Amino acid sequence: MIINTYEEFCSYQHVSRETFNKFKIFIEVLLKWQKSVNLISNSTINTIWKRHFLDSAQLYTYTHNIKGNILDIGSGTGLLSLQLAQRTDALTIDAVEINAAAYEQTVENFEQSDWADRLFCYHSSFQDFSEEMNEEAEEYDLIISNPPFYTDAFETKDSSRNTARFTTALPFEDLLVGVSKLLSDTGVFTTIIPFKETAAFVKLAAQNNLFLHRVCSVRGTNNSEIKRSLLEFSVHKKELIETALTIEISRHVYTQEYINLTKDFYLKM
Repeated sequence: MIINTYEEFCSYQHVSRETFNKFKIFIEVLLKWQKSVNLISNSTINTIWKRHFLDSAQLYTYTHNIKGNILDIGSGTGLLSLQLAQRTDALTIDAVEINAAAYEQTVENFEQSDWADRLFCYHSSFQDFSEEMNEEAEEYDLIISNPPFYTDAFETKDSSRNTARFTTALPFEDLLVGVSKLLSDTGVFTTIIPFKETAAFVKLAAQNNLFLHRVCSVRGTNNSEIKRSLLEFSVHKKELIETALTIEISRHVYTQEYINLTKDFYLKM
């Protein structure tokens, strides 16, 4: 999916010309950094909107209109933080990113946005960040994370890609320990993880006094296995709400539920 002009964009979904230009800037910055840092697979560059906005769009729509403080753990290019800045009245949105190049791109994206005064990015591991913020008694009303998806014992030759994709960079245990220190009493922690990791992740969360109260199981089609779990936790036990989401009816034919959930973030559904 390649968009070159405002008119082409609006043939899929109407937005203001200003918004369209900001989307283009975001992609230009991503592609600039892609030349030196392998942020995304080169084979998916022509499908950036479909392949790399998917999890972000799903995770964003699972959050609430928070008016307090938000934390984005492992911000990557800052997409989720920018979406939240646009769609919520949050006072402050902090992002933490360990990869130096991704951090610099996030800062650049934040500075070019209309919400630069509310967006801040820290170049740090989450382990160090959570310790420092806990010492300063900082709390967040919403914490989001699209954490590394791989726990299997193998790595690529690209250290930057390993950091982004493998839990050796941020083990689930470290993620949950840090979240438990920073989440406010009325706060919500939202994440998306592989379905096969769900049971172990939920058990580990409970050991850190984070209790699951909403889960959405995501599958590609009605006939495919569940691939992802959208999870929502708080520090209080609540009645569990379970839902399911199917993305496609057939190849590139999306379910109405998925269209309704993500239409604000896709060019064409």
